[in-house]
Amino acid sequence: MNVKKMTNYTNNVKAQELWKTLYLCAKESPTRRFHALYDKIYRPDILWEAWQRVKRKKGSGGVDGQTIEQIVSEYGEGKFLNELYLELKDRRYHPSPVLRTYIP
Repeated sequence: MNVKKMTNYTNNVKAQELWKTLYLCAKESPTRRFHALYDKIYRPDILWEAWQRVKRKKGSGGVDGQTIEQIVSEYGEGKFLNELYLELKDRRYHPSPVLRTYIP
């Protein structure tokens, strides 16, 4: 197994352990509230796993119109995820409002 595959495997295992722990805690106590999850959101392994899932499911561009292909080819995945990590960690990330569209 090469280094990149090993790193991805390790990140995936850590992310799955977190999800399993949160799932079991929620099942054990349905009324429990999770107040301290923000620091888990910007963990590099969680961001990487989320990015891989978006790419795998061929997610669409956001309100900024930037597609996955543009990020990968022009901007760079590592740079994108690093900047997102820093913005989330410093609590500077504020998503743009989305226009609500009603479907009849």
